[in-house]
Amino acid sequence: LSSLKKFDEIKKANQAAAKKLVEDQLSSSSEDDDEDAEVKQGKILDKTFTIYTSQTDGDASELERTRQYMNEAFQSGAMTCLICIASVKRNQAVWSCCGCFCIFHLVCIQKWAKDSLFLVSSPLTDDDFGKKDYPWPCPKCRFEYKRSETPKRYYCYCGKVENPPVDPWLVPHSCGQICEREFKPSCGHKCLLLCHPGPCPPCPKMVTTSCHCKKARPVPRRCSAKEWSCRLPCGRTLLCGQHACENLCHAGECQPCPRVSKQRCICGRQTAERLCASPQWQCDQVCGKCLPCGNHTCEQVCHAGPCGDCPRSGKRSCPCGKTKFTLPCTEDVPTCGDSCDKVLECGIHKCSQRCHRGPCEICRQEVEKQCRCGKHTKRMPCHKPYLCETKCTKIRDCQKHQCRRKCCSGNCPPCDQVCGRTLGCRNHKCPSGCHRGSCNPCPETVDVKCNCGKTVIKVPCGRERTIKPPKCKQLCSRPPTCHHSTQEKHYCHFGRCPPCRQPCQKTLTCGHLCPVSCHDEALVKQTGLHQSAGPWEQPSEPAFIQTALPCPPCEVPVPVSPLPCHSANPYSCKRFCGRLLDCQNHTCMKECHHVTKLNSSADGKKAGPECSQCEEECTKPRPAGCPHRCVLPCHPGDCPSCLQMLKIKCHCKLSVLYIECLKLTRADLKEKELLISCRNQCPKELPCGHRCKEICHSGSCPLNCSQKVKLRCLCKRLKKEVQCSKIQEGQVSLECDALCKEMKRKAYEIKEAEAKAALEEEKRRQQAELEAFENRLKGRRKNKRRRDEVEVEQSSWQKYKNLIMLPVFGVAVVMV
Repeated sequence: LSSLKKFDEIKKANQAAAKKLVEDQLSSSSEDDDEDAEVKQGKILDKTFTIYTSQTDGDASELERTRQYMNEAFQSGAMTCLICIASVKRNQAVWSCCGCFCIFHLVCIQKWAKDSLFLVSSPLTDDDFGKKDYPWPCPKCRFEYKRSETPKRYYCYCGKVENPPVDPWLVPHSCGQICEREFKPSCGHKCLLLCHPGPCPPCPKMVTTSCHCKKARPVPRRCSAKEWSCRLPCGRTLLCGQHACENLCHAGECQPCPRVSKQRCICGRQTAERLCASPQWQCDQVCGKCLPCGNHTCEQVCHAGPCGDCPRSGKRSCPCGKTKFTLPCTEDVPTCGDSCDKVLECGIHKCSQRCHRGPCEICRQEVEKQCRCGKHTKRMPCHKPYLCETKCTKIRDCQKHQCRRKCCSGNCPPCDQVCGRTLGCRNHKCPSGCHRGSCNPCPETVDVKCNCGKTVIKVPCGRERTIKPPKCKQLCSRPPTCHHSTQEKHYCHFGRCPPCRQPCQKTLTCGHLCPVSCHDEALVKQTGLHQSAGPWEQPSEPAFIQTALPCPPCEVPVPVSPLPCHSANPYSCKRFCGRLLDCQNHTCMKECHHVTKLNSSADGKKAGPECSQCEEECTKPRPAGCPHRCVLPCHPGDCPSCLQMLKIKCHCKLSVLYIECLKLTRADLKEKELLISCRNQCPKELPCGHRCKEICHSGSCPLNCSQKVKLRCLCKRLKKEVQCSKIQEGQVSLECDALCKEMKRKAYEIKEAEAKAALEEEKRRQQAELEAFENRLKGRRKNKRRRDEVEVEQSSWQKYKNLIMLPVFGVAVVMV
């Protein structure tokens, strides 16, 4: 029975799921298609903004621009490379512009930079070609990058990780670390978001800053909005030095003084009313003062200070500059008569005329000149260029056309013809000059409209065939295709309208209205119509046709019977039986069924022989504290008493006790205390360090320790036995008596006398050592003095006795 019940439940769930799947496929509304993706996207965005919102107390109002870039990074097809007009995928290497934050394929931007440098560096003249380092621009915002800044490797948005791995729980092309890029404009702080596309949000740090005029007290503000005005008058002295600024507290320099006053010009001849902000002004009169030479006047317009010396005074050079003359300012400088020798415009020869005024003539010397292409030579005047008639046959940079320029130096200019190739959009041709490589994207845009044409988006030309049409918020205006006069409200869409879900409301044969949903356009599987031509033909998929189904049987109850209108026989209401079983605890869980009444007077709510039998275990609540289940199956009445043994530990957790469950559940608090006790002494230690004297008990031990301990005075002479608890409470103390103090004083005197005697003994020992050292030193000095005196007092005999005695002894020896 339980297996059949589970099978029926699973069958109903599968049928409901299949019905819902068919409805979702037929529905044209795409608002909930990406619900799971939006939930996942929201989680990743919240994770990316966690650190920023924690710094701003959850305020994410400044993140809208960054949030827009991140949403585009998640949406399929939202990020498009403007160079190849293809979608940017998660697993592709990309590069982001630091000006507009637009994302391009790394290969595309490298090719763009290479082609841009080649085209931009085309020379205006043959001499300048290849000498200048031209920059290359961003395809969208035209932000210029140097040649060395051409991207070569694939990095994440913050530039920390090279080749960031693809992680479905991170923003595409992000490393997942904190961005830490410097804010623009720089404020000393770094970005707190995780590695992200687009611009960094304003700095959320709190700083203490003063207002523009520095009058108000500094207040804490966001670093991104640290400039603020106290709305008080500025009061700073203006450039005129007379008035103060009357504007409210403002940033930057004060505006010029708006007042008007009468002011003299620099020379002081004229007076006019002018703005106080510009006190110095010049009139239109020439100075006209006589110069120190007395012959000429000053030709400067209204100036301050002295006019200076005459410009014709002092030493002046002749036109060629070789000779200097000292002449009065009234005389002109004559020519010196020497040759001019100035370098002519050719830069090779010099002027051969005599010193003259005015420019030199053109160089007319005949020289042998080589043409620009280097193939021919000819003698001709130096000032004339020499170009031969030979046409250049080299292929230009487009690799398609010849140069065909007369006398070309080999540095051929870029091709000047129009490219004219069909662009990737297949609608327009390339308007650029003839070039190598692929053409730039089509600059035109195309309108993509919804079905009704009221919602329009502009997309690059060529993308209109692959991009999804815009979602329109206008209601669908098509007429209904069923028997209803109006259709359900739904938004504008392409394709067929969704099936009508309004009640049918057709009049049935019984007179009631059909309550089910509209079934005029139901999809019915068509089978058995197509016959295969042979065994080689593959079976085709079943076709669905749209047809009107008949109304189902009327289910309205008849007033005189609980049965529906289309049936008058006994039926099952599909609900549970609900009759009380013999166990008096459960009811019959069978579907509504026929029950045989054995006794006419039997209760209508009592189970019959067709009802199910109770196979459950007893689930009646057990007494408080009993963990065992009832041993009987589901039964009426009370459960028998529990006779099982409980294995529990005593209060001190040292012994294991076996107690009957019945005794433990029926005992009160005092009896439970005695039952769980092991009757041994408590092993816990009191704060004083002694063991608890109580029998095994629950809770904390009593603090009144009755152990006898010895209490001594400070000198350790007196002692007394007292109770430990009194010592802990500080109730008992033992003070030293007079005898203790007398003994302590005598001991101190003895110790002081011993120290004094030891000091004197040390002094005597040091004195004896000093005297012994002095005596040894005196003995050495006396011996030395005696030796010196003996040497001084020697007689003549002592000096010469050796010289006299040696010959005498020698003679005596010889004689003997």
